[in-house]
Amino acid sequence: MANNFLTLAVAGARKTQGLVEHCKALPADRKVLLITFAQTNQIELRERIKQHAGDRPALEVSGWFSFLLRHFVKPFVPFVFPGKRCMGFNFDGDPGRYASGVGRFFDSASNVYAREIARLSHELIGKSGGALIHRLECLYDEILIDEVQDLSGYDWSILEALFGTRIEIRLVGDARQAVFSTNPHSRMKKAFAYSKSLGWFRGQQEAGRLEITYSSITWRCCQAIATFSDTIFEPTWEFPETTSENHEATAHDGVFLVRKEHVSQYVDTFQPQCLRNSIRSGREFDLDYMNFGVSKGRTFNRVLIYPTNPIGKFISKGEYLVPLSAADFYVAVTRAQQSVAIILDKPGASPLPYWSPSDA
Repeated sequence: MANNFLTLAVAGARKTQGLVEHCKALPADRKVLLITFAQTNQIELRERIKQHAGDRPALEVSGWFSFLLRHFVKPFVPFVFPGKRCMGFNFDGDPGRYASGVGRFFDSASNVYAREIARLSHELIGKSGGALIHRLECLYDEILIDEVQDLSGYDWSILEALFGTRIEIRLVGDARQAVFSTNPHSRMKKAFAYSKSLGWFRGQQEAGRLEITYSSITWRCCQAIATFSDTIFEPTWEFPETTSENHEATAHDGVFLVRKEHVSQYVDTFQPQCLRNSIRSGREFDLDYMNFGVSKGRTFNRVLIYPTNPIGKFISKGEYLVPLSAADFYVAVTRAQQSVAIILDKPGASPLPYWSPSDA
């Protein structure tokens, strides 16, 4: 088995703390790079490592784009474009559908386009004749990648190349929480985008390049919420059942439906965090909403969800959601510790109980 490991963890499995504890246990001189996509996650990791593991000069925290810019594009771009220098990073720019040559990858100020940086980085691995990989092997003993499900397109090819190095690669993520993407526009390996990344991981495991373990204990959601969250993806995904270590009991635990006429009373009674898919939904209620994607990584005692039409059909008719919608709903449900309420007037065949003001 190769020296590459993936932990697929459920929501509330303390993934970030697990990374911090892993770093704390390493020898102080072990050269480690810890990568995560979102900037907020990078800030959190730096703070928590400093708090729990102390000052570790040999441990770096980086974003995925910064990793590609610093270790792939800037040092090695002359191998593809002789004499070219990369001056910076263009996050929002678009080279255009028909751009080619250097204009495909760089704007007029020689800043590399975010949407093309992984493609260029992958080319540089081959064009550098092994120099790029050798440099990484000299710099790092171990590379850790958090929220690995956020990778997309050519990122998978880069990751596969890293699997073939002497560097120990450790990945942590949850395919069920794949609501972000390093490159949502990429057509490369689109079959593995978002939650479908699970298929890529399992393919790497079958090829002997990756060892997968599951972390299926949540310390956040009570068991009723954890059990409901397991139903959101079709059984063919073969996720292990989630076990809860949240044993707190209140007078209102579990998953409930709330009729529209009772929403204001429910909010007054329980003060849940209200969640919706986007700013365009849930406008009929004057609630302090947070969008599903923005809530990722957060924990609330209780949540109230304004469902999309597909979520409503999932609950009332048992129609499974497409993977990205299922991930959005999974994130929303698993923000809660004690209770999840979903606004729905027509329950159909749903076994979920209704809350009414008389229950208060």
